[in-house]
Amino acid sequence: MIRGVSLKIPNQHGRFLRDLLKPFGVSEYDWWVGGEESYLIVDGEFEPLFPGLVECMEGDSLKRRIEGNEYYLIFQDLKAFPKGTKPIEITTYSEFMNSDCELTLLVIDSSYIAIYCKDTDMTRKIYDNAKELDYTKVAYITEENDFRTRLTVW
Repeated sequence: MIRGVSLKIPNQHGRFLRDLLKPFGVSEYDWWVGGEESYLIVDGEFEPLFPGLVECMEGDSLKRRIEGNEYYLIFQDLKAFPKGTKPIEITTYSEFMNSDCELTLLVIDSSYIAIYCKDTDMTRKIYDNAKELDYTKVAYITEENDFRTRLTVW
């Protein structure tokens, strides 16, 4: 069974969240945003991309933030919930599967990405999109190769 997609992005600033989530309707969801370490690039200076833990960010706000700015990702945790449900922190795959969360995106150490998605067709679109963007080490995460014990970046 396909759980998600793993891949590697370049260790540089850009709009990688926008690019990775292109197939997914970002604005159609409310988001739990972990207060990890990612930075906006503003006049050559770094400012927090997300200042602290954001328990509920509307999809339109997230979309504007990731599409309208360049940023440098170091560690980041994003989780998508259908509008009208309360975004919560998800720490394990079991919690993910038993929650309303539809997608989890993890950025680890600036380059390593894991995206878990309940919708297999959407997972395939995310995979195809990553291949089209020429990211490296694009692979499906399956029950057989999933080494993660937690769906967090720490």
